[in-house]
Amino acid sequence: MIIDAHAHVSPTTYGATEQYLEVLHQSGIEQAVICPGAMLDVRKMSEYVSGKKKPDAIPKNDYVGQSVQSSPMLLGMACVDPCDSQAIEKLEQFLEQGFRGLMVSPLVHRFSFPEDSMADLATLCGEHGVPIISHNGWRPGANTADYVLLARKFPRTNFILEHMGALPTDVEAANAAAELDNFFLETSLSSYLNVVETVKKTGASKVIFGSEYPLSHPALEMRKVFLLPITDGEREQILGGNIRGLLRLD
Repeated sequence: MIIDAHAHVSPTTYGATEQYLEVLHQSGIEQAVICPGAMLDVRKMSEYVSGKKKPDAIPKNDYVGQSVQSSPMLLGMACVDPCDSQAIEKLEQFLEQGFRGLMVSPLVHRFSFPEDSMADLATLCGEHGVPIISHNGWRPGANTADYVLLARKFPRTNFILEHMGALPTDVEAANAAAELDNFFLETSLSSYLNVVETVKKTGASKVIFGSEYPLSHPALEMRKVFLLPITDGEREQILGGNIRGLLRLD
């Protein structure tokens, strides 16, 4: 079974769940993990980088929950702001509702991975057996090294790093995935060469296929995995087996 392990849906013209389900069918993908989208309008990223636009800091978790209820193909990840004084309580409620893990966004919420709030969330995720997924924040406290350090401190919790770390290549991320049992890399937006070299270093068991929809197309991102010089068994791990294990779908 092929699973898109990283997509964003939102009540927008470019990220609606109905559109994403059509794309999944077109791509031959049977299941997907969705997170709240549109906190950053991916069509206008340069305006966020320049400071002209500010993120919408309120995650649309309700929309993700409704989407999951509407389709058996979809699995939800909840997003909470680690700086929120009620972050633990909110995450506990989402997990009770059936969400499969935690997404954090250092580009939207100005937290750092070494903060106590992230330690509390990591502890809770470890207790519930659910993973944390995040991208880099490209600032001190929110880079690959900081995320790796968090994973080292909480070996009972599984961590997924979006886009295989910092683009276009991130040797630090690959080294961490090769060393740590609880650290995984998600492929979306990464270069083909980076995926090839990372799989050589980490093995297929530490790499997870994702699309970063709607910024990229699942079929396009999946093509990179099909072109990898690996065995069919290794390809199956990347395209679905690894995320199935992390989310305990079996």
